[in-house]
Amino acid sequence: MADRDNTNSTGQAVKRMVVGIAVLIVLTALLFFFAPESFYPWAKAIHILAVISWMAGMLYLPRLFVYHVDAQKGSVQSETFKVMERRLLRGIINPAMILTWVFGLWLAWKIFAFQGGWLHAKIGLVLILSGVHGYLAAAVRKFAEDRNEKPARHWRIVNEIPTLLMIAIVILVVVKPF
Repeated sequence: MADRDNTNSTGQAVKRMVVGIAVLIVLTALLFFFAPESFYPWAKAIHILAVISWMAGMLYLPRLFVYHVDAQKGSVQSETFKVMERRLLRGIINPAMILTWVFGLWLAWKIFAFQGGWLHAKIGLVLILSGVHGYLAAAVRKFAEDRNEKPARHWRIVNEIPTLLMIAIVILVVVKPF
């Protein structure tokens, strides 16, 4: 019974996520085509919201791994962590990364014409952050299959990487040092 309830809950969460993303895409497209002069502030706002969501997930997921390492394989606790990790990745981190890239590249093209050393450095750091995202996504699959071989200490260190990248990216965007 509990498994069926969990599957139902997951299905409903996925449906809500898909509907939410679809509504955002439709509203954004309408704004882009029918009020292009108003699109820039909305694109910037969506980009910032997506970055915040992406970073929240990127900071939380390795922390879940730290605790998951200590849970016995097959235990209720381990299975709960698997659900949490999968939902966080699929429901928040992946869509937020996609929105960050889509609106970030549009802003880089439209506002900055891909010019500026700071912008090139920022894009390079976002590429590295995307690589970390890929590494964490692979870890979610390994944990789901009970194949994680990394200790909690590894995940504590990995947890700091998005923070360092975020600090560097924000400094580049705000200060524009070169």
